[in-house]
Amino acid sequence: MQIRPLSATDIPAAASLLRLLAERSIVQDCAPVDAAAFLREHDADGIARHLADGMAYHVATRDDVLLGFIGVRERRHVFHMFVDQAHQRQGVARALWQHARAAAGNPAQMTVNAAIGAVPVYRALGFVPTAPVQSRNGIAFHPMQFEGSVHA
Repeated sequence: MQIRPLSATDIPAAASLLRLLAERSIVQDCAPVDAAAFLREHDADGIARHLADGMAYHVATRDDVLLGFIGVRERRHVFHMFVDQAHQRQGVARALWQHARAAAGNPAQMTVNAAIGAVPVYRALGFVPTAPVQSRNGIAFHPMQFEGSVHA
């Protein structure tokens, strides 16, 4: 597995992966208007905007196949982390997290608004809940913070 910065040529595959996983685990219970807004905000153009605005994105690949990607905003907030279902439970998320954290300068504390289904993954990476489950624009999430756990 190789982890490297996301390039413009990676954006379509990353956006496709995000959409597929979001439809399965983030927006499936949302009102159609909220789901459409979320998917539109996080499409290829959205990822390109975030990249242009300075968000740090990294991809995990093997044999030129995108396994997953992570996006970190302002060196302290995990904004996106998605791993293809065929490659989950194989250390891809952990490798992406460790790489992105190192690239951000290994801050002691980082945050994430974890999709409900992703909470166990973030817990395994050393994140802890900081507030009850919340909802914004129909999307439920659990605010969490990394506090330098040995699991990372």
